[in-house]
Amino acid sequence: MTMNSGITDAELADLIATMDQAADAYIRGDIRQYLSLFDHADDYTLMAPYGGETMPAFDRTDEQLEETSRFFASGEATFDVDQSYVSGDLAVLVGVERQHGVVGGLPDQDWSLRLTLVFRRAGSRWQIVHRHADPLVRQIPFEHCAALARGLDSGPPRE
Repeated sequence: MTMNSGITDAELADLIATMDQAADAYIRGDIRQYLSLFDHADDYTLMAPYGGETMPAFDRTDEQLEETSRFFASGEATFDVDQSYVSGDLAVLVGVERQHGVVGGLPDQDWSLRLTLVFRRAGSRWQIVHRHADPLVRQIPFEHCAALARGLDSGPPRE
């Protein structure tokens, strides 16, 4: 089934270019620049790269923004899109944020993430509706994946 899209190729290219700028701003800790590029929808969800429960909102408090700016101290990033999908006013981008930086007080390191991003166009702005990120850019052995799934690499085993 073919879906008609109201999103042009040029608009999709602009969205991808803006996401590239956003990734670079975020890894540098420039959260205010990042937030100037996109809005986070009221129904935004985040599946963070370090796992855990899905977070149902984006915390824009000054305290949280300052904490994020300190956590992501410096770095560089680009967003490489592997696939994109559009339907109506929705766009989905699948790709890799190829980045390195000083994150969480650790020395500069590769911090590349696989991403699935869902955007919704609201007037002339894009809203991020969903972000799912994971650090599995490089393949890991099945046994390691199974151990992570069992919680063996994240503290005491679960009962």
